[in-house]
Amino acid sequence: MELFSYRHIGPRPNDMARMLKVCGFSNMDELIEATIPNSIRSKGDMNLPEPMSEYEYLNHISELAKKNKVFRSFIGLGYNDTILPSVIKRNILENPGWYTAYTPYQAEISQGRLEALLNFQTMIIDLTGLEIANASLLDEGTAAAEAMIMFYNSRSREAKEADAKKFFVSVHCHPQNIAVVKTRALPLGIEVVLGDHREVELDSSYFGCLLQYPTTEGKVEDYRGFVEKARSSGAHTAVAADILSLALLTPPGEWGADAVVGTTQRFGIPMGFGGPHAAYFATRDEFKRHIPGRIIGVSLDSDGGTALRMALQTREQHIKRDKATSNICTAQVLLAVMAGMYAVYHGPEGIKRIATDVATKASWLSSILKEAGWKEVNEQFFDTLHLECDATRQGQIRKKAEESCINLRYWQNGNISISLDETTSSEDLRILAGILGSSAEISPNGKTGIPAQLTRKSAYLTHPVFSAYHSETEMMRYIKRLENKDLSLNFSMIPLGSCTMKLNAASELLPLSWTELGSIHPFVPADQARGYYEMLENLENYLTEITGLSATSLQPNSGAQGEYAGLMVIRAYHESKGDHHRNVALIPSSAHGTNPASAVMAGMEVVVVKTDENGNIDVDDIEAKCAEYTDRLAALMITYPSTHGVFEEKIKDIIKTVHDNGGQVYMDGANMNAQVGLTSPGEIGADVCHLNLHKTFAIPHGGGGPGMGPICVASHLAAFLPSNPVVKTGGKHAIEAISAAPFGSSLVLVISYGYIRMLGAPGLKKSTEVAILNANYLKSRLAGHYDVLYKNVKGMVAHEMILECREFKKTAGIEVTDIAKRLMDYGFHAPTVSFPVAGTIMVEPTESESMEELDRFVEALASIREEIKEVEEGKADAEDNVLRNSPHIARNAMSDSWNHIYSRQKAVFPLKWLEDNKFWPSVKRVDNAYGDRNLVCACPPMESYELAGENS
Repeated sequence: MELFSYRHIGPRPNDMARMLKVCGFSNMDELIEATIPNSIRSKGDMNLPEPMSEYEYLNHISELAKKNKVFRSFIGLGYNDTILPSVIKRNILENPGWYTAYTPYQAEISQGRLEALLNFQTMIIDLTGLEIANASLLDEGTAAAEAMIMFYNSRSREAKEADAKKFFVSVHCHPQNIAVVKTRALPLGIEVVLGDHREVELDSSYFGCLLQYPTTEGKVEDYRGFVEKARSSGAHTAVAADILSLALLTPPGEWGADAVVGTTQRFGIPMGFGGPHAAYFATRDEFKRHIPGRIIGVSLDSDGGTALRMALQTREQHIKRDKATSNICTAQVLLAVMAGMYAVYHGPEGIKRIATDVATKASWLSSILKEAGWKEVNEQFFDTLHLECDATRQGQIRKKAEESCINLRYWQNGNISISLDETTSSEDLRILAGILGSSAEISPNGKTGIPAQLTRKSAYLTHPVFSAYHSETEMMRYIKRLENKDLSLNFSMIPLGSCTMKLNAASELLPLSWTELGSIHPFVPADQARGYYEMLENLENYLTEITGLSATSLQPNSGAQGEYAGLMVIRAYHESKGDHHRNVALIPSSAHGTNPASAVMAGMEVVVVKTDENGNIDVDDIEAKCAEYTDRLAALMITYPSTHGVFEEKIKDIIKTVHDNGGQVYMDGANMNAQVGLTSPGEIGADVCHLNLHKTFAIPHGGGGPGMGPICVASHLAAFLPSNPVVKTGGKHAIEAISAAPFGSSLVLVISYGYIRMLGAPGLKKSTEVAILNANYLKSRLAGHYDVLYKNVKGMVAHEMILECREFKKTAGIEVTDIAKRLMDYGFHAPTVSFPVAGTIMVEPTESESMEELDRFVEALASIREEIKEVEEGKADAEDNVLRNSPHIARNAMSDSWNHIYSRQKAVFPLKWLEDNKFWPSVKRVDNAYGDRNLVCACPPMESYELAGENS
């Protein structure tokens, strides 16, 4: 059968020969020999299974999925079965127009996603009763930890002087939330105090608290008195709240909470054995300069029209670096979009109806179980019953339940919990009642277990967007209308350096919609998830082999989480040897900004290492820094190939210097796409490496998430891989949990598993070779138009390159931003702008782009260079030119008035092929400064859109 690599790799065999010739080589081996130092080349092939065809793989993954047992799970613990509306599943989850988009840094070609995320933020603000929300975090556990850190960093001067370092966490929180909070607190010196909120005595040594609403047992608590006590002692309160319950319960923002966090998984997102799910984070306006993650804000474009953009971008960690207060980079955008659309589709009445249905069924079940002799521990509840029981009877109930394909939550003290959800049917209730000894007739009576004093009175989802699209026809059109505003990989190449926007193959993604994978709770007994465990074990082994290391943890659910996990493992290793004082992280000045941010979050002191004029790590400087900090050196964090897009020749010497001084070497896997099959972190000498599965291993970027960041470690670090409080994971001396679910976002791991199984060792190696070929082909074709800033000693780049654009500001007054926006007129997403060098663009074509697409991109960039030249030579006006006024939108091009010196043709159809396939940005250039000065992060009134349209 046909090899998958033939479909995954863009250039055809004949094209590759022509491209090699353009680069000055007669075969691929010569190209790779000139690019990668021989000293780090792998000596043999990777030991991986033979490649599968797409047909064979889909049969294989189907067989694995069938090994899972899809029980009805009433376990709760923050994960519930859901109903994903088919219109959202078909038009968003399974639509490359949504899942292949990049993070919306280029706002003008991201207005659809930005509107969907603004809907999400509005939904969260309304339901929590707070004033500001971000556009999603990774999971509930990490969101709770981020709230703790936000409170810690925003302590008053008096609290800091008093050294307030205690953070109270209720024992009635979900165990995975407690574990993640403890992990994050440890390196920052925060003391987590576990206890009962009814008994704890707070004083000025506490800066914050965390509560669960309802509790992990399901009880609806009245926390108002506690919050008042906390405030009077100077402590802020965070509440982890069930998002669906807030349709019926008084929102925490109304009874004094300072932050409300949680997961939106209940809004139509499959459990997926733990993820991905979009966490939410809402807080008071006073914390807006401290809130972690991304906020979508309302601004204006250059015509004065309403435009959306990512607000307050100075908080992005690649800018704050070692001053960062969070290392969050990836959001769960695709999942946030889906959850927000769930609210749009159902509207306020629909959400309330779903919540009420769940609550009334729980109340009815509680009443008939009381009649059957059970004691309900919770007097007040939303969806979860907590039944008093002993170990013997619990065992009997468990046996009957599992015979009926039912999962309940079983407590160590013998008690049993049952959490209902929107999928719970009358038949489910009948079976549950029968298992627990009742034969009562199923007849919910409309009552709930929610007390009157905590019943919600305030309105929510009042914006017209939540009432306008309740028929499937209108919902489908709304989704399509937003999709049309976004430029995604299904339209053209997205040449982002460091972001590896490659093909996300349909065969890799098809299984995500399967019930056998989506409907598995992360805490089911292992025998119900045999297919998952087999796949995950295989994937761990494959990644271990690919990296040349010894063990893998799949738990970190983003690249930045992987960085943090790797550093925490290194920290634990040093401490196991008594080296508690090793806390210095050496980080090159060119490193990804999340590197220093993660080091700070791991309690390390960042020391910056210089880079030389060729973009390589300055060997003399690193030797000097290693000598200076030899007693305190914890780790060197490096990216390889370098962030400048070059395989550094002296990398092994650098690593030896670090090891000789007692440090460990952490390798950022962002550029792993240039290594697989040709070299490896283990071959090079690294001790730990994280892998961005949403880069090298084909998980779609999804508009800014989901991501995954597993870590692979050398043998001496394997014992410290992260644990989970519910499901055993990690090594003998495992660190606490890094994320809430034991294997992170397990569902999307299927994609990377399929990528590896279908490519096999030969296809993976070929993909790396072609990624390097495509980059060097672009370099060769662009010669004479743009200078490449960094190359190796033989004039080669790795899989990406930095194009020099700084001179244009001097010669023509053209900024690199002008080039980025002008590319939109040519139908391309801009490359990475001003990273790692200000005023430049970094280009990465990936192996999936064909020669024809690369040639189109070259033609566009060459045409833009000619447009710059026209300004340089005075043939185009210095102010009124196509670059400074880009992007050009349809409304302006079709307007009766055209007030520019240049023609409409030149503005919107600068090259002939654009006439056949034109992407139109939906807004003019967005005013970022205006948006920061006037932060609005919820849907504005509809009349404001109308006014903006009139003004434009």
